[in-house]
Amino acid sequence: MKNQTLSLSIIKIGGKLVEDEQKLKLTLEQFAKIKGPKILVHGGGKSATAWSEKLGLTPKIIEGRRVTDLATLDVVTMVYAGLYNKKIVSMLQAIPCNALGLTGADLNSIQSHKRIVKGIDYGFAGDIDFVETSILQQLLNNDVTPVFCAITHDKNGQLLNTNADTIASELAVALAPFFKTTLKFCFEKNGVLKNPEDDNSVFEKINFKDFQKYKHVGIISEGMIPKMDNAFFALNNNVKEVFICGSEAIHHQNGTLIQL
Repeated sequence: MKNQTLSLSIIKIGGKLVEDEQKLKLTLEQFAKIKGPKILVHGGGKSATAWSEKLGLTPKIIEGRRVTDLATLDVVTMVYAGLYNKKIVSMLQAIPCNALGLTGADLNSIQSHKRIVKGIDYGFAGDIDFVETSILQQLLNNDVTPVFCAITHDKNGQLLNTNADTIASELAVALAPFFKTTLKFCFEKNGVLKNPEDDNSVFEKINFKDFQKYKHVGIISEGMIPKMDNAFFALNNNVKEVFICGSEAIHHQNGTLIQL
């Protein structure tokens, strides 16, 4: 059922916002204050790297994306779907915000396929094929807040590690026909920075031409590249607004506004 008079907020949190319990608590308090339907997507990549190293595995990251062998898949599933997802849900319930923790396998909500090898083999990384919007609309319309971690499935029994920024973007695109959708990628910085050493050097706006230029000269690099790619994907598919920002901007139009 279309309800495009209703606004939907999709917030992705990652980096140190997830790893630092005090910052996480403050971020979730801001998230819970959002009026109307909302979805939270969280990462946990740095913690997955730390746990991999504790278990004697050597993490491999290429252009901000993790290469996932079977052993690494076990680790990221435990960290994302277990430790962090349930911690975040329990913290939201205490605020209170009626949250439901999900992987893409739950309710068959996000189906993916193992990424096709094109030069780089990312292992058990998932590229999204389908978002089950009907069940998500039912949850949202009943004041349930879905909380997605970065795990999807292929509906053949295989879990897949899927970039959390991509999950947030795909959710926003899938639900854009039904809601006025705003997507925010929130992390420990105040936005996209002109100088990585200066947290106040925030680009107010970046369009696609700017992105290509800044990527070429190295101002935008590493994990910010897939984040920006996902931002432009969302805007090109009818998502109303996309921001890259800090947690304090969950309630405000601060940070970097991404434009076509």
